[in-house]
Amino acid sequence: MVDFEWNELDERAVKLAKVLSADAVEKAGSGHPGSPVSLAPIAYTLYQKFIKHDPKDSHWEGRDRFILSGGHASLTQYVQLYFSGYDVTLDDLKKFRTMGTRTPGHPEYGLTDGIEMTTGPLGQGLASAVGFAMGQRFQRNLLDADAPAGTSPFDHKVWVICGEGDVEEGISYEAASLAGGQKLGNLTVIFDANHIQIEGDTNLTFSEDVLKRFEAQGWYTDEVSFIQPDGSYKEDTQALAAAIEKAQQVTDRPHFIKVDTLIAWPTPGKTNDESSHGSKLGSEAVAGLKKVLGFDPEVSFPEQPEVLAHTRKVAERGAAAHEEWNEQFQAWRAANPDKAAEYDRLVAGELPAEFDKAIDDLEATFEAGSSVATRKASGAAINAIAAVMPELWGGSADLGGSNNTTIKGADSFLPAEYATKTWPNVSESGRVLHFGVRELAMGAITNGIILGSHTRPFNGTFFMFSDYERPTVRLAALMNIPQLYVWTHDSVAVGEDGPTHQPVENLTAMRTIPNLEVVRPADEYETAEAYRYNFERTSTAPVAMVLTRQNVPTLAETAAKAKEGVKHGAYVLVDTEGTPDVVLMGSGSEVQHAVEAAKTLAAEGIKARVVSVPSMEWFEQQTDEYKESVLPAAVKARVSVEAGLAMPWYKYLGSFGKAVSIETFGLQGAGDENMKALGITADHVVEEAKASIAAARA
Repeated sequence: MVDFEWNELDERAVKLAKVLSADAVEKAGSGHPGSPVSLAPIAYTLYQKFIKHDPKDSHWEGRDRFILSGGHASLTQYVQLYFSGYDVTLDDLKKFRTMGTRTPGHPEYGLTDGIEMTTGPLGQGLASAVGFAMGQRFQRNLLDADAPAGTSPFDHKVWVICGEGDVEEGISYEAASLAGGQKLGNLTVIFDANHIQIEGDTNLTFSEDVLKRFEAQGWYTDEVSFIQPDGSYKEDTQALAAAIEKAQQVTDRPHFIKVDTLIAWPTPGKTNDESSHGSKLGSEAVAGLKKVLGFDPEVSFPEQPEVLAHTRKVAERGAAAHEEWNEQFQAWRAANPDKAAEYDRLVAGELPAEFDKAIDDLEATFEAGSSVATRKASGAAINAIAAVMPELWGGSADLGGSNNTTIKGADSFLPAEYATKTWPNVSESGRVLHFGVRELAMGAITNGIILGSHTRPFNGTFFMFSDYERPTVRLAALMNIPQLYVWTHDSVAVGEDGPTHQPVENLTAMRTIPNLEVVRPADEYETAEAYRYNFERTSTAPVAMVLTRQNVPTLAETAAKAKEGVKHGAYVLVDTEGTPDVVLMGSGSEVQHAVEAAKTLAAEGIKARVVSVPSMEWFEQQTDEYKESVLPAAVKARVSVEAGLAMPWYKYLGSFGKAVSIETFGLQGAGDENMKALGITADHVVEEAKASIAAARA
């Protein structure tokens, strides 16, 4: 062992952590006390002996990142944050799981000092940690590629504690496979194997050899058991520390260390019992735990100033490490002024000076009257932006060519030995990400990249398979992070692949996620402007670009109006003299039908306003005055046209509006045939416009 010390105050601190965890759940009346009680020595060892952190500056660039993947055990981390001197107090522990607390039942990003990401949905923390590790590698190579390993101010480690539930979830298989292939030597996972979950012994459903699984996926593995050969129990932090030290010598593989524990040890009547997992221990058991550990059973949330003074020394060590890093960082800045300016821009969230020109130059190549799929327009926008924004990188779930997500001329982000005939150029600074058929892990990994670096990743798949990615999309929206989704093949116009690949309900489903901004552009101009606004807006909410497989006409109207209109979410694309008789609303590939219908209606003397609605979410952010100017309340006759469920449109249709929509699964046929068969046509829009006018006038 290297400089590992463990004294009587460390032992007392671990015992205090157990008691505080038990008291917090008991006071709340609910929670998960078992794991925080038995994880106390593991978390304490990491925070006090291994993780590089400065409790006085939880956003320090040089810090290690720690993720508690099993977020239900949140007290494990809250207590260590309190011990270390973060902005987490004993009163915060007393307010565990209460309204307005800074210590919620599961850790929440942006709420509690020292929390790197929201966890709770099992497996997502572990999977996102892979993204944290990938983001660190990419950012390091973007800013300081030539520095020898371990000498850059952008070198740091990623630490995870996970449990059986995390590795049971399929997302962990997906992400671990990618992590092994990426040889992420900066990632260490401590696996708490307590063999207990809500329904009892994990052998009920989980009898595999987890270490062999991770070894097969390219990880370094080791095991430490607190359960001794004679059946006794010893929280052997010396052995744990030795295993961690040994693992850190391996730099070409991620590390997975299994620690065999007994949940809730040493709580009388609750140790190794599933009742301690998701329910309070009960006053009798808590009193028993306190007696065993040498605490007064009548005292809740005991204070031990000498123990706290000891644990707070980690802040002194953190400050010293921070100061050393500052010297290293300033030396790097002096030696690399151009990269330092780039770093400052990334931290400030500023766009490159050439950003707007890149979009303008792209739009100068568009031709009204041409016909281009918005997925292709998206690919052109990504590449135009990538040319001036080096922090932009991304890829798809084995669909790069179909999603048009490949940054042309860029290396793939891979170790050298994984170059292929198709992708011969690979490096650890590559900007092309390959996720394989792993939508769920892809979403979690790119979440981790955003949280763990100052870079801007994007990911893509067919819109139908956003269902596989959805849990990570929801978490991105909850964390309010600027994730970018490129979802193509957006409707029944996918065609011959049939109903399994034809999204119908997905637009509605994604629009129901709070804080997710869904964008469905009508053509090239709207697509380019959607990308412009995605990066220029002040909001950090995630954005989903929903794009066509099929060609759609590049409209003369968007050429003139999209630059100002798209950022408002909805805008008047075609207008009439005076008050319109009807408003036609649409998104994406159906805007063309609204425009065509308006011409037909005009020939019959009916005045139709066409409103393009690329993003309902962006439209809802506008002032009431703007919304009224687009959708006047006095105009009761309205029609929506979109190749999906009508549900989201009813708030705009009112009592007399009509929806041209698809309320069934798709069809087996060519895309244009499917659209016509399901009524997504200009003629249908005309028919419904007349019906709405008649209803409004009745």
